[in-house]
Amino acid sequence: MDGAHGSARLSGISKSFGAFMANDDISLTLAPGSIHALVGENGAGKSTLSNILYGLIKPGSGSIEVNGKQVSFDSPRQAIEAGIGMVHQHFMLVPTLTVAENIVLGSEQTALFRPLPMRNLERGIVALSRRHGMEVDPRALVSSLSVGGQQRVEILKILYRKARILILDEPTAVLSPPETEGLFGTLRSLAAEGRSIMLITHKLDEVLAVADTVSVMRRGRLVGTMPAAAATKVKLAQMMVGRDVLLRADNPPGESGRVVLSIDNLNYATPDKRRRLQDLALKVQAGEVYGIAGVEGNGQSELLSILRGTRDPEASVSGSIELEGNPLWSLTPDRIAALGISIVPEDRLKNAVIPELGIRENLLLGRHAEQAFHRGFGFDRERLACETERLVSEYDIRYGAEGNPPLSSLSGGNQQKLVLARELERPGLRLLVLAQPTRGVDIGAIEQIHRRIIEARRKGVAILLISSELEEVISLSTRIGCLFEGTIRHEFSEREVLRGRLEGSGFEKEIGLHIT
Repeated sequence: MDGAHGSARLSGISKSFGAFMANDDISLTLAPGSIHALVGENGAGKSTLSNILYGLIKPGSGSIEVNGKQVSFDSPRQAIEAGIGMVHQHFMLVPTLTVAENIVLGSEQTALFRPLPMRNLERGIVALSRRHGMEVDPRALVSSLSVGGQQRVEILKILYRKARILILDEPTAVLSPPETEGLFGTLRSLAAEGRSIMLITHKLDEVLAVADTVSVMRRGRLVGTMPAAAATKVKLAQMMVGRDVLLRADNPPGESGRVVLSIDNLNYATPDKRRRLQDLALKVQAGEVYGIAGVEGNGQSELLSILRGTRDPEASVSGSIELEGNPLWSLTPDRIAALGISIVPEDRLKNAVIPELGIRENLLLGRHAEQAFHRGFGFDRERLACETERLVSEYDIRYGAEGNPPLSSLSGGNQQKLVLARELERPGLRLLVLAQPTRGVDIGAIEQIHRRIIEARRKGVAILLISSELEEVISLSTRIGCLFEGTIRHEFSEREVLRGRLEGSGFEKEIGLHIT
């Protein structure tokens, strides 16, 4: 398919935001028929570079060539017309529209006041999806699709516009292992047709599995480009961070204590009678990390909503959930926090931060009643500024602007580090609930976050870890419960988990049998 070929060359691209240099003299080539991975820490400049190629940001200097012709984009529409498509980390879909309606939205190509020939469009979308191994129901509402299904719609949307150059920003961040394998198969088939693909990711195992070429960015500069076959995980991590990185947390055995969280015979059914938790039972002790392994959508969100005090009041719930003998059923989020429970939710933008507010205000969220932040009848702003400065330094939270910039100006990984800093530093912490704590976080920050989690465990905090990353669950957990269809199908003891760390991928496969 010659018409599907695409190439791009970026030469001397620089872009600054005030005094912050996001891209510093970047030159990069995307070759036809190849998957080119772009890796780097949060804030390294990857998203800025991809947004420049997609027309969302104008470069300060440098040039762009697409298929041998120099171009200058003032908007994404011009980039799309040049054959460039982008799948953002946070999907740009309308949940109340169908798959077909989302795919053609903005590219209807029909006369004014004439109805769209939806039957013909739907048939064309089915043919397109089958050709690339991404079968979808064109009449299904996007709101009814899994995360993997929504991602297929995003890719089909840019293929429908005949994109020859594809940019994918963290495409596997919320996918299950089978969905990730399916995506890789799709990317390989698209590259085989001559398209060029820029893959932005933090997951180095995936880079080595699917990429042909890999480029590494660090603090706005390109520090190296190499064939993926010549790269190793250790080498890429060193280039990204500028130092040696511990790829698996140093997690020595600890002393477990009293039972802090007790869940027994817990059931949850949605208002339309769908059972999300079924006789769920587990206990988390002081000084241990109880890891829940499972593919998303098996009751994790419902369990979190109960622990957070935000469950649907129309849902049918039964069973027992207690913090050291204190029932959590009827408590509000502030009462739950007052008991010594900190929660890092799976969706920080929806449940943990207010992007429009500053860093200081977001560090205060949920902690505003603490006496340490009060002076007289108001907030102690000087104390808040000092505490912000301390946490920013200790947790290596990076941002370009000075003072108190809005949280939205931080990269996703740095936003996540801020949420973790706030929740880990709560006084009187007894139970720490972590849901996908390193989602969208680079390898250097993952090392820091894992170290902080282990430090909290060693201080006697009980930790409930919910993660779709099996390597993370194995690396951090004392015991592991395999969640499937709302119940713990199998639990691995502390001895079995310690043995599993030595077995590597063999243990991951054993866990996988219980969660799929």
